[in-house]
Amino acid sequence: MALWGAAGCAGTYQLEDFTSDGCSLFPDQSLILKKDWSECCLRHDMAYWQGGTKEERKRADEEFRECIVLKTGSGALADLMYQGVRTGGSPYFPTWYRWGYGWNYSRGYKPLTAEEREEAEKRLKKYLK
Repeated sequence: MALWGAAGCAGTYQLEDFTSDGCSLFPDQSLILKKDWSECCLRHDMAYWQGGTKEERKRADEEFRECIVLKTGSGALADLMYQGVRTGGSPYFPTWYRWGYGWNYSRGYKPLTAEEREEAEKRLKKYLK
């Protein structure tokens, strides 16, 4: 039984097709201020969907914050959204918006192989068509 359990933990990872829910639990835009940052959330979702290392997540979150500032001119909004993704986006949370959500839940922080990156690029191209 212990042998089966160890083999079961290794598992294989299957990348699901890309999906995006926009800014997840945050509005996609401000109707009052006429600012739209949904493009930032889509790009951020692309990074989160494919996942990767802890450093790649940090970089994706920093790029997200920069994008929000560029789209809105608000450092305060960007910092708020950045703190949200840093706090809530862990790959170990059982959520649909976690780091690496395109993979099985148990993947965690794991670098993508060349084949996995190629597959991710193929699926993103398909989505963007």
